[in-house]
Amino acid sequence: MKKIAVLISGQGRNLQAILDACAEGRIAGKVVAVISDREEAAGLKKAAHAQVVSWAQYKHRETFCAALADALDAQRPDLVACAGFMRVLTPQFTRSFEGRLLNIHPSLLPRHRGLHTHRAALAAGDAQHGASVHFVTAELDGGPVLIQGRTPVRAGDTEASLAERVMSEIELKIYPQALSWLARGLLIWEAGVIRFKGRPLQVPLSLDDLEPAFR
Repeated sequence: MKKIAVLISGQGRNLQAILDACAEGRIAGKVVAVISDREEAAGLKKAAHAQVVSWAQYKHRETFCAALADALDAQRPDLVACAGFMRVLTPQFTRSFEGRLLNIHPSLLPRHRGLHTHRAALAAGDAQHGASVHFVTAELDGGPVLIQGRTPVRAGDTEASLAERVMSEIELKIYPQALSWLARGLLIWEAGVIRFKGRPLQVPLSLDDLEPAFR
């Protein structure tokens, strides 16, 4: 059973999906730590093992990430999942956890990296929008993508309606699924290549590839 740490900054909806999937046996793992950069993060209330590494205390990326790495190392996690974690990590930090550090980003990467992705998709007139799970590297939202989910952008969509649909119909499905594959060793990243069930992954997996338990 894999030990999972989850990093959050907000409400923790993806965190809850991960906790539920672990409790139900859909992820062969256990959340051993939930760490937030904000003391007021609502998601901390969802976790039995919650702690804060406060950005307000450090304010500099290097010292903050060093403290965050120390907090994670104390738990010896097999996987680290950024779930609405709103801090840019240092290259040293990402190298330390390479291959076991993931993020879920609310866009169809490489489109719309960074913040306000739903607003950006609407402003660009995108026909489709969605979310991506990727390995974290030193390049912001630039690591290899494991799985993406897509939804049509509908006439009348607002930033809020698009954000809710991406969250409820895509993010809460693909993130637990990706962690489940990783926990079982079905999905790995080694020597710069993502392999799924032993074969190089040529394009990201999609909603069509979800196992029945995650649909």
